[in-house]
Amino acid sequence: MKVLFIFMDGIGLGENNAETNPLARAKMPNLNAALDGRSLLKESAPFDGEYASLIAIDAGVGVDGLPQSATGQAMLLTGKNISAELGYHYGPKPNPEVAAYLNGETLFSKCVAAGKKTALLNAYPPRYFDGIDSGKRIYSSIPMAVTNAGLKLFKHEDLFAGRALSADFTGEGWRTMLGFPDAPVMDAHEAGKKLISLAMEYDFSLFEYWASDYAGHRQEMETAVRLMEGFDGVLGGIVESGKWDGELKDEGGMMKDELLVLVTSDHGNMEDLSTRKHTDARAPVLAIGSKSAREEFTRGMTDLTHVAPAIWRMVE
Repeated sequence: MKVLFIFMDGIGLGENNAETNPLARAKMPNLNAALDGRSLLKESAPFDGEYASLIAIDAGVGVDGLPQSATGQAMLLTGKNISAELGYHYGPKPNPEVAAYLNGETLFSKCVAAGKKTALLNAYPPRYFDGIDSGKRIYSSIPMAVTNAGLKLFKHEDLFAGRALSADFTGEGWRTMLGFPDAPVMDAHEAGKKLISLAMEYDFSLFEYWASDYAGHRQEMETAVRLMEGFDGVLGGIVESGKWDGELKDEGGMMKDELLVLVTSDHGNMEDLSTRKHTDARAPVLAIGSKSAREEFTRGMTDLTHVAPAIWRMVE
């Protein structure tokens, strides 16, 4: 089975409070349909439906302090309780101690060693690589794991050729913020369908969405609601393209048990805009696919360290 991992930075399962939680305020009909009318809230988990399951997992992993990005993402990619082994949470970017876990022990490295096809589906602009090459920027945990596995990060030419997606899903940011007026742009629904199309080319693929964490730290309710409503459009394209209601996509096409889509996070943040800090909220694990695949994937899953082993069970 193939796995598409959509990483949503800084999203926990929060209270049903539209004053502080954009996930309680945003209009997300595709998510609501997947969860039989429920929203991405603390009260909604656990849930198991026709084609989607939702559980809550511990991001703190028994370590004092608020979860942080570098250790959280590294745990999601390795299955190791890095925060416990180091005795602290750390972020946003990996320090040398965290970075040591991201060299040879990640899902990307395991896939490469096993001859599996794997990729990070984000396209990065030229100025990102300029920053890395100059030493003014360092990799966050996910691209560090990719490059340490000997894989290439996708560039602007990959975006233009349709081999990767922009960090905002649609490509609009490449036109309005990065100075690429001819960058390809699609709506959110189309981006979801494109994600599925790309994911079917790999055994394990990951897409990193970090804008949610930025909105949380900036306590921007309108931005956060807009981002989540945009993601709901992506989710609609994912569900439609996968036909997880049990139908075939077309004759000889993709069946519902060929791909599992995972959406999860590294820590809470955006679900509580009353604070700029991370939170101790549990992280959502939204799994979309056949019932048997979802049951196997979520079996025994209670914290961040269980995600990587579960992904590997599906793809090995």
